[in-house]
Amino acid sequence: MITATGWRQHAAFAVVLAAVALGLVRILLYHWRDGTAIIAGALLLAAGLRGLLPADHAGLLAIRSRGLDVLLYGGFGMLTLAVALTIVGGPMAGG
Repeated sequence: MITATGWRQHAAFAVVLAAVALGLVRILLYHWRDGTAIIAGALLLAAGLRGLLPADHAGLLAIRSRGLDVLLYGGFGMLTLAVALTIVGGPMAGG
């Protein structure tokens, strides 16, 4: 079995973290709905990567068992996306 070492072990986490950073930038630019949807996408990406990658390549995405990680990342991603798409108005509403 080939094990990942160094940066390759945490590459999946770095991709998810970059997506979250992009989402935070969009939120800071007052595009909160876009930013929240990007963060939700990052959580769904984390669920997909955790489900597909072996544990030694998942790096910091592997917290609990694979099934529970996929369930929680996917569930939080779907809930966050639902909130981003259904909230209307608010103090940061554009236009």
